[in-house]
Amino acid sequence: MLSLAQARLMQLAAQGLLQPLRRRPRRDDVVAMIERMRLLQIDTIHVVARSPYLVLHARLGGYPMAWLDEALAQGRLAECWAHEACFVSAADIAWHRGGHDQRMHHWAHRNAARMHREQRADMDTLLAGIRASGPVRAADFARTQGASKPGWWEWKPEKRWLEAWFALGELMVARRDNFQRVYDLAEHVLARLDPPFDDAADALTAAELRHRAIVDSVRALGVTQACWIADYFRLKPKVTDRELAPLLLTGELLAVPVQGWATPGYVHRDHADVLAKAMRGRLRATHTALLSPFDPLVWDRARALAMFDFEYTIECYTPAAKRRYGYFVLPILHRGRLVGRLDAKAHRADGVFEVKALFLEPGVTPDAGLVQALAKVIADTAGWHGTPDIRLERTQPATLMKPLRAALNASR
Repeated sequence: MLSLAQARLMQLAAQGLLQPLRRRPRRDDVVAMIERMRLLQIDTIHVVARSPYLVLHARLGGYPMAWLDEALAQGRLAECWAHEACFVSAADIAWHRGGHDQRMHHWAHRNAARMHREQRADMDTLLAGIRASGPVRAADFARTQGASKPGWWEWKPEKRWLEAWFALGELMVARRDNFQRVYDLAEHVLARLDPPFDDAADALTAAELRHRAIVDSVRALGVTQACWIADYFRLKPKVTDRELAPLLLTGELLAVPVQGWATPGYVHRDHADVLAKAMRGRLRATHTALLSPFDPLVWDRARALAMFDFEYTIECYTPAAKRRYGYFVLPILHRGRLVGRLDAKAHRADGVFEVKALFLEPGVTPDAGLVQALAKVIADTAGWHGTPDIRLERTQPATLMKPLRAALNASR
């Protein structure tokens, strides 16, 4: 039987968060890490760094952010709707594009299909224009005079149509310019993928595609309950122990009891060696990292609570007066535990990394080792942003302020 602590270590190992990278990051590490996680969620909020860059930084350390953009432009990555809007490796995009019925479970595809039914003429005209004139950005279309200010849900019509065609698969993202999508015909993007696009996935049945999503989710999670599997790729209906039973018989998945779980834990056979090490107590967590709110480790809030006893809500969608911790709060991972959260803002023009508040979880003692690790991860993240001037405003507990400030000063 695995202890819960051992199960945590297995999940961290699968996610590339058990130990820090022991060498300088390389360009290929970006694609390799996305293949390891199976996907990398995209989000545009950039109070600190935009989420996909931050997720990779937690695993690779101080890599150049341009490497992610380059991999997309070179066709080594592609964008699609998976968990949400995500980067996936070129090797995986074929099965994400297969299975119309399975994809239509996702809200993005349903909304896009409805939009095409209701605004077919305009959408078809837009698509024909791209076919005739080439790739476009949403910014290439003028906003209608008198329209509302730009915002998350107040896109101009052309932006909505571009996104709908992207969800429906007729358009793909050829590259990003300053993080703005450049849309092109899917056939053009698919033609330059590396490795080449394999259209055999079009012939896969819905059952085969679901099977692929299930086993990829289990592999990415290290060890998981059945009830957490569907969320990874937004599968419907939910995955059950009964559905997984045949995969145990074939040996594709392994079942292991986990202390405190009423249902089995599932492990992909590729992680059999990691499971054996975990059960012998030979996995050690040595990594400290700041996590994006959209990191696969924490995006399923129920799983984060059960695995790490970490109750987490992203509060950027909550009115300021009702926020408990802050707008874009980063969970703090330290040696196998989620020990706190950081409310920060990068002022890039001024070179300032503002730590508005750092909160430790109840029961976490700010000993010298933790203080040094916190100072290092904050300084490393600030330096990676090009905001080396760190301003620490508040800590909880308050007794953390003095030693952390001293450690940050010593790190400069």
